[in-house]
Amino acid sequence: MAPPASIDNSFAAHAANQFSQYETDRQMKSTDALYATSNGVPMPHPYETQRVGENGPLLLQDFHLIDLLSHFDRERIPERVVHAKGGGAHGFFECTNPIPDLTQLDLFSAKSKKCPVTVRFSTVGGEAGSHDLARDPRGFAVKFRTEDGNWDLVANNTPVFFLRDPAKFPHFIHTQKRDPSTHLGSGDDSTIFWDYLCNNPESVHQVMVLLGDRGIPDGWRFMHGYSGHTLKLVNKAGDWVYCQIHMKSMQGAKFITQADSATKSPDFSQKDLYDAIERGEYPKWSVEVQTMTPKQAEELWERQRINVFDLTHVWPQAQFPRKKVGEFTLNENAVNYFAEIEQAAFNPAHMPPGIEPSADPVLQSRLFSYPDTHRHRIGPNYQQLPVNAPRTGFRFANFQRDGSMAFYNQGARPNFLSSIDPIQFRDRTVDLDKTHGHFTGHAITFLSEIRPEDFNGPRALWQNVWDEPARERFISNVAGKMALCREKEFLKRQIAIFREVDSDIADRLEKATGVKGYDGIKELRFNGTHNGMANDPKLRYANGMSVPKGSSIEANNGAPAKGTHREI
Repeated sequence: MAPPASIDNSFAAHAANQFSQYETDRQMKSTDALYATSNGVPMPHPYETQRVGENGPLLLQDFHLIDLLSHFDRERIPERVVHAKGGGAHGFFECTNPIPDLTQLDLFSAKSKKCPVTVRFSTVGGEAGSHDLARDPRGFAVKFRTEDGNWDLVANNTPVFFLRDPAKFPHFIHTQKRDPSTHLGSGDDSTIFWDYLCNNPESVHQVMVLLGDRGIPDGWRFMHGYSGHTLKLVNKAGDWVYCQIHMKSMQGAKFITQADSATKSPDFSQKDLYDAIERGEYPKWSVEVQTMTPKQAEELWERQRINVFDLTHVWPQAQFPRKKVGEFTLNENAVNYFAEIEQAAFNPAHMPPGIEPSADPVLQSRLFSYPDTHRHRIGPNYQQLPVNAPRTGFRFANFQRDGSMAFYNQGARPNFLSSIDPIQFRDRTVDLDKTHGHFTGHAITFLSEIRPEDFNGPRALWQNVWDEPARERFISNVAGKMALCREKEFLKRQIAIFREVDSDIADRLEKATGVKGYDGIKELRFNGTHNGMANDPKLRYANGMSVPKGSSIEANNGAPAKGTHREI
């Protein structure tokens, strides 16, 4: 019997059908589907195999079995090196307080402007099967699908981090993983954990946050998010300001104690978020910005020794108050976790017009590292996956072709800048010469130096922010972690670092651990940083550094000193 004339048997019709069927497949129930192999051949039962007789060997011709096993063998993609354990959901952002005077970012241009978002929360150091309530910073990544392309705000639940020198990052993360010899994590052996921290004292602010109450948030709904890095907002006139972005939980912030964390499910945070959305209790966050002019950034360093390019420093909110821009709401759980959360890829280099990176060196390194790891973990065409694909207000194309899993391979359009079939261009919206300033100077090597101002932030946390019960919990948490360290020298050094924050911390830890720490860091040499507080000049340089040639010490410690910005 001839097929009906109305059926379109062209490849074009086939391709259109496949891509239109994505959402149908995503929502389809098992009872509506027919069992088949991966090439669409129906099978009578998934458990049958072909063999020689009732008791002979299997047949290689049994494609159904080969198809089943070979795919099973390849079901896992590499887990993230960091942020491996996590979950998330979908929702939308709405602009409540436009700031067109500060940025040309389409998302912040008009009241009630909306866009879809996907958010992924995570722990930093743990493996894919680790506990949701590990004492660890939380990743807080938001993909805003704006009309001008995706904006990925890759943040944490803490406003600071452990380091400010980008080459330290792989080393630091290694110390948060399993010991290469014992294969034990820091829950059983914290030796390498303290070895790194006691040699990189700029980490002390984040260490205090980590081992304080914010170290274990009560699920993801009750924690804030921070860009941490300094970014730039650029308006249509090309004028720009530095900014920090805060995402404040509108549910409030809550934490779980170390003792209580052991009583919770390993998937506590994922279950809490999923169940809340299913109940219709949609969590919301307020998106707020702090801004600072280039001149203010220079003055902040000259007068207060706060470096806006330093991920271990925070901006004083009394001087630079937060301004609300909008809110985002999570109201849609993922239908398929792997497709919509595990394959979600966030990249801080994804910035639409109106937002630009600063010279923060750790941010600069992340602009490369994040997309590089996605290409390794998922493939070169990872942005074609539905969860990562942009939803622009225009049809877009480029000259990227081929590679693994190239679904949208741009048809017959030229894969170069053709004069016969030319691609269109938008007029320039950002003057990069003006936005990124005028960097001049010699190529140098650089390593930051620990200085007295690095202890101001953690000292304020201990003295002015925490109450006495919070201080007691912190001492208990630190002492418990120190009890798992095999090398007392590391603890002596770490107590010396805490002594620079406040002698009360060191005294309490000495009593709790029975370890007498050093009097301070003036007589110590660090292998990870220069010691600007050393009494002996020979102790100033990080281990292995020649003195003084090649010391890599700069007077401004990487900050935007006076005269950094030519046109202010």
